[in-house]
Amino acid sequence: MTTSLTLYDIPSTLPSKAWSPNIYKVRYVLNYKGLPHHTEWVEFPHIEGLYKRLGAQASDTKPDGVTPHYTLPLLHDHSTGALVSDSAAIARYLDKTYPETPSVIPKGTDTFHYAFNEALLSHFQVAALWRFLAKSNDILNPVSEEYNRRVREATLSGGQRLEDVVPKGEEKERAWAKLEEVFGKVDAWYGKGDRYVMGDVVSYADFTVSAWIMWFRTLFGVDSEEWKDVSRWHGGRWGALVKDLEKYETVL
Repeated sequence: MTTSLTLYDIPSTLPSKAWSPNIYKVRYVLNYKGLPHHTEWVEFPHIEGLYKRLGAQASDTKPDGVTPHYTLPLLHDHSTGALVSDSAAIARYLDKTYPETPSVIPKGTDTFHYAFNEALLSHFQVAALWRFLAKSNDILNPVSEEYNRRVREATLSGGQRLEDVVPKGEEKERAWAKLEEVFGKVDAWYGKGDRYVMGDVVSYADFTVSAWIMWFRTLFGVDSEEWKDVSRWHGGRWGALVKDLEKYETVL
């Protein structure tokens, strides 16, 4: 197959550069489908300029409901000219445009995938996952670190420094226990003995869950107690899922 796909991603100081769960969802899909592609790295403050240079449309707006919110991932399909943002929209586009590749949102499951993602994000909000996500600023390059800090501290943390948002000490223990509880509710969505959300068939829902789980390994480190905890939760489901999908993590 000869395709020409560019995935735009935000670099970090990690060896692979990749770190963002939302972008890893797309990387999983591309690699699972076996679609040739390459990654171009764009720092946070340069994302808006990228969209405008390419003529891409933002898939979301800022809280005012009017101002475009320019985010990554963004996929550029040079063979069709399509520019698609938002992880789920990209997955649907790739299923439709390359039907000869394995489907990640099987026919008849589109509504299920919408509902699954909304439910997952709702659970993450209950667990205040964003407080742990604030730690991601530690691995960004200086130009993105400054931008991300300025934006997040103004809009998300109520003016608090990002370092002060991340739970510590006894507060972290409570937050961590809440996170385990929330993932336990997600675990209950799976059928007894099922490997994936849809049984024995991998789907975009699994890539979504794995991308978020893998974030703990990326941010805290493979040898960290945090990653060991998460990978052991609920009978080792989450560590096994990430390990099973590891072959689709490759950064091209």
